[in-house]
Amino acid sequence: MEKTISLQRLTRRQLLSGATAAGTSFVIGAGFIAAPNAAWAMETVALKPETFATLVQMARDIYPHDKVGDEYYVAAVKGYDTADAAEGIEAGIAAVNAAAQGKGFNGYLDAGWERDRVDILRGMEDSAFFQQIRGGLVTGLYNQKAVWPIFGYEGASYEFGGYIERGFNDINWL
Repeated sequence: MEKTISLQRLTRRQLLSGATAAGTSFVIGAGFIAAPNAAWAMETVALKPETFATLVQMARDIYPHDKVGDEYYVAAVKGYDTADAAEGIEAGIAAVNAAAQGKGFNGYLDAGWERDRVDILRGMEDSAFFQQIRGGLVTGLYNQKAVWPIFGYEGASYEFGGYIERGFNDINWL
């Protein structure tokens, strides 16, 4: 007998129990569903899909933007999916998962609330791994031209004579 749940009255517990019955596991947070079997996570080259899914969720938690889609976060961390970087990234994500276990979760992705995941990251923000990921995201995420319109950034203006004569004071997106 199949159990039908109204989407209007769907609780987190019902959603997760339905997923467990279907043999799927995922975490919901801040408009993002991280799943080890997500299509983009399965396209990894050197990293385990679970590692890549954790890396994407970590990126979203470090620089959270509700209006920025998952594909931009995936593109921002895709550069870590190489044979040269894999060992260090796998070890770093293992440390993130160990920190999550120290907080009572099975792993980082099992911390379903953003505030819990941020608390885990705050505990390791001085680590070399965290700083590597955070630093890489600054350019990996914000240098994507497709993201610029989301933030209201019009791009470089040097080739147009600079900002002085071209909307220097029209910064209405702040």
